[in-house]
Amino acid sequence: MATLVVVSCGKTKIWDLNPAAGPTAARNAYVGGPFRVNKEYAERFADRWVILSAKYGFIDPDFVIPENYDVTFKDHRTNPIGIDRLRQQVREMGLYKFDKAIVLGGRIYFEVCKKAFEGFNIKIYAPTVGLPLGKAMQKVREAIRHNRPFDCYIG
Repeated sequence: MATLVVVSCGKTKIWDLNPAAGPTAARNAYVGGPFRVNKEYAERFADRWVILSAKYGFIDPDFVIPENYDVTFKDHRTNPIGIDRLRQQVREMGLYKFDKAIVLGGRIYFEVCKKAFEGFNIKIYAPTVGLPLGKAMQKVREAIRHNRPFDCYIG
């Protein structure tokens, strides 16, 4: 069963720590704790993983982000990417070809993913949605430590 892992981007980016960083691959651009833990899970267990950015949509880890930005799905005034464009990316990137997608991020990212994948034959799981951030990170760390992907114990 092929698994896609969708990792939500993070607010803290490399440019917050090093303003002169320049263009950076997405896998290295997001530097916050939750992103780093979720990235580790994705690298270990996913057949493919992507990052969901409120600005760029679904991006591969090697996608180069040219500079800092502050766009969020929580505030439409920041002009986040729309569902129609995300659905187009799902088709163009072949993300619909997986049996399941595990979304590692908050409720808003889970809801956006559900809408983006609606109508495609893929099951969407969000094993950490609804948990406080610390508990969510702990759950992901435990999966990594015990070498047990979430699909081992998600219904």
